[in-house]
Amino acid sequence: MEFNSATMLAIGQIIWIDLLLSGDNAVVIALACRSLPDHQRKIGIFLGASAAVILRILFALVITQLLAIPFLQALGGILLFWIAIKLVVGEEGEEKNIKASDKLWAAVWTIAMADAVMSLDNVVAISAAADGHAELFIFGLLLSVPLIIFGSTLVMGLIERFPLFVWAGAALLGWIAGEMLVRDVALMKIIGVIPTHTLEYVAAALGAALVLTIGFLLKKRASHPASD
Repeated sequence: MEFNSATMLAIGQIIWIDLLLSGDNAVVIALACRSLPDHQRKIGIFLGASAAVILRILFALVITQLLAIPFLQALGGILLFWIAIKLVVGEEGEEKNIKASDKLWAAVWTIAMADAVMSLDNVVAISAAADGHAELFIFGLLLSVPLIIFGSTLVMGLIERFPLFVWAGAALLGWIAGEMLVRDVALMKIIGVIPTHTLEYVAAALGAALVLTIGFLLKKRASHPASD
């Protein structure tokens, strides 16, 4: 592979894609690790970032087959809704009964599930920018590791100082989930709706609102349990 202007342009595109698309992974990792003990947070961030990259590599090997599966994006969107609500509600009521080690692996499992949903779009974008060059594709995957780790640390710092960022992160996941539902071609054919950019924005906004509403109601219910 020659380092000409086209190659440099592709590298620039991959860097930009990684900067844009690693943010959602970083938010998930930060939200999932925010309740861990201080000495386990770095471990959780590292394991979460590693899971994200491993999943991207696996998806890269079977990307064509995955994209051909009907309702895959719709199922992923529903799963992401559940993950977003789970993250915003948190586990405050259960933490006393959960060992630190159990909490660590529970956080890593949550990160892995969310990454499995969100990594598909990331892989497609990087693969398109790489234009068949395996070296560029590998470069894009490796670059995402420090970006995700750094991004997770930054977001976690913001969450600690400003708890409102928990809700902002959950809204972001709801936004992505809404977009995924509309982008599922098989689902849109059944509904009889033609996907448009406007519809994507509407679905994304409704997804974010849904997560925030359900999360608020569940948090309120948990803080005011019904009397026997």
